[in-house]
Amino acid sequence: MHPDRNKYKNIAVLGGGESGCGAALLAQKHGITSFVSDKGKIKSIFKNELIDHQIAFEENTHSETLLGSFELVVKSPGIPDNAPIIVFLRKKCIPIISEIEFGYWFTNATLVCITGSNGKTTTTLLTGHIMETAGLDVCVAGNVGQSFARQLAISDHDYFVLELSSFQLDDIQHFKADIAVITNITPDHLDRYDHDFEKYAKSKFRILNNQDENDAFVYCSDDTAIISRINQSGIKSKQYPFSLTPYNGGEGGAIKDNNIIINIHQNTLTMTLEQLALQGKHNVYNSMAAGISAKLLQIRKESIKLGLSDFQNVAHRLEYVANVHGVSYYNDSKATNVNSTWYALENMQRPVVWIAGGVDKGNDYTDLLPLVKSKVKAIICLGLDNSKLIETFGGLVDQMYEVHSMAHAVMVASEISSNDDVVLLSPACASFDLFENYEDRGIRFKEAVKSL
Repeated sequence: MHPDRNKYKNIAVLGGGESGCGAALLAQKHGITSFVSDKGKIKSIFKNELIDHQIAFEENTHSETLLGSFELVVKSPGIPDNAPIIVFLRKKCIPIISEIEFGYWFTNATLVCITGSNGKTTTTLLTGHIMETAGLDVCVAGNVGQSFARQLAISDHDYFVLELSSFQLDDIQHFKADIAVITNITPDHLDRYDHDFEKYAKSKFRILNNQDENDAFVYCSDDTAIISRINQSGIKSKQYPFSLTPYNGGEGGAIKDNNIIINIHQNTLTMTLEQLALQGKHNVYNSMAAGISAKLLQIRKESIKLGLSDFQNVAHRLEYVANVHGVSYYNDSKATNVNSTWYALENMQRPVVWIAGGVDKGNDYTDLLPLVKSKVKAIICLGLDNSKLIETFGGLVDQMYEVHSMAHAVMVASEISSNDDVVLLSPACASFDLFENYEDRGIRFKEAVKSL
């Protein structure tokens, strides 16, 4: 347990969502008084929880004088560093930590931590699934499901598999991953990093902070952004790369004759690509990352193979919805950046009617141009501002439509698609202009498809 856990008796928590409420509940469990402050309205599900636990809170404001009186502030990941309240608290020299740092104070669990621009949710859930298959006391949390702090408020575990976003990593101090995984680094969330890819990549590499030679770093060696930073990062942990290049006997993961080979300490696991539950190039990477992590935890080969072969895919990530009048509908609402959509389009073997758009996060659509030209027959723009999509792809496809509701998008898609086409919702953008979140967007898509 971390020494700071007994240092503070009164803390403020910024943000009254999943992360903030989780931190407040964990504080209460350990006899620490907390005050939750949210600049916006707190959702009723979280507000009722705070009231039930008699935790003080404020909404629609951050009271600077009040917040400036606390010894420590736990910050939810959605609050950017340039928010006025953060600037104010830093000027007052009040320590600010992330919710995952706060959670770290209250557990001695082995932590498998996964970050990356794409594939981190799938890799996290897949790793957790293999560990459950092996009978370990494991909990999956962080950026997927419930927050780390909330899960710890419920109960501690021997192992945690944590999906971590760059925002969550920005305010860690002593937090240490026993196994750190970086799936890839491609431009995303650049609006939070002054549109500087270097700052964003550096933020991902914070997952290696505090690691030593007893810890492991698992990464994709086909990713140039990772490779270029490895040499300048002074990494102490043992490195385990994975790649789609031919196996050369080294440690990590690679390919040999249509098999994946995972080699840890000269002990190899071999599996055919066909045996993997998740198909497609990007999922081979995810399976390798999960398999290496599992082998590092000394899980038996049989359990790893079983876990990799019977895993059910993540909702809203290239999720097959239905076939209506010979047209297949796929829900890839979780594709909130360009790289995710690239994977989705690359996976498609039939003509695509592509539903795209939403809140642009500083997207550069250049990488999609060849795929759109070769695979997409029509684009349906679903967003409040579609100008960038229209400007980029207008000359590449025969048909382009603008809509402002999911029901309308699906209706247009069904009208213009013909037998053997694919209708793909893969927005490449955030969802907050028309939907609560990407899950809400995906659910509405599935509902609209099912009512055709």
